[in-house]
This record gives sequence, structure tokens and C-alpha cells, in this order.
Amino acid sequence: MIIPFDSIDEETLQSLVESFVLREGTDYGEVEIGLQEKVEQIIEQLRSGDIVIEYSEEHESVNIIEKP
Repeated sequence: MIIPFDSIDEETLQSLVESFVLREGTDYGEVEIGLQEKVEQIIEQLRSGDIVIEYSEEHESVNIIEKP
């Protein structure tokens, strides 16, 4: 099930995106990108609709995925 990012409390969204960024690793190429900058990039991708927040009822988990 897709969860609209703007329906999530701002603090909760920040924590969700931080968790996603830390889980995905830190290899950003030649230039190291800080956590906050990467979080801002992910939130911008959510706003643009390139990625979405998905809730899996089966696994009772939340993930950020490319828009299907």
C-alpha cells in the first residue's frame, strides 16, 4: 500500500527517511554527501513523485521505493 508522504507527521517522515538513508549505505561516488543533505534529496524525490513510501501489511514494514 502506498502512503502519501504528506500524510506523515514531519518528525516521523524525517526519521523514516534517515533510517532509509542509513540502511542504503554511504557510497555516493567521488564526493561524500552528508546525512542531512541526502535526507533532503530523498524528501525532494518524494515531493516530485519519483519515489514513494510503501507499507507492507504482510511484513508490517515501511520502505521507500521507486514509483511503480
